[in-house]
Amino acid sequence: MTIAVGQKLPEATLKTLTADGAKNVTTAEFFSGKKVVLFGVPGAFTPTCSNNHLPGYLENRDAILARGVDKIAVIAVNDHHVMTAWSRFTGGEGKIEFLADGNGDFVKALGLDIDLSGGGLGLRSKRFSMIVDDGKVTALNIEDSPGQAVESGAAKLLEQL
Repeated sequence: MTIAVGQKLPEATLKTLTADGAKNVTTAEFFSGKKVVLFGVPGAFTPTCSNNHLPGYLENRDAILARGVDKIAVIAVNDHHVMTAWSRFTGGEGKIEFLADGNGDFVKALGLDIDLSGGGLGLRSKRFSMIVDDGKVTALNIEDSPGQAVESGAAKLLEQL
């Protein structure tokens, strides 16, 4: 069952990047007491994710934060090494948070997982965006097609803030 607006995020442990390297962070720690824009991508370095989805959030970072958002984060079913490399490659390091959901436990708990085994990608995250206020989902956008970044893009999310 897919998470819905008004529901609390499930408990999960993710990996995030710090100056000292990767560290475990629980969803309670990351989202508690904060307004967070979270967007999910099928995979770091994949074409739509790298060329369309992530750039929109980097370009609109200041506008999003100016609307009362404490932080912006991207999540993918990739390990923290891949997410670190992606953050550096895209220029996103230090601008938004890159969260690794290595086994896909969090996206499965959200009901936002997708099986892309047919393309050799295995379990991944659906492309989505959400606004999370103190751990509670207040807006949710899910793409119908993984090759698109319109419904879950930064422009749509800015309208919802």
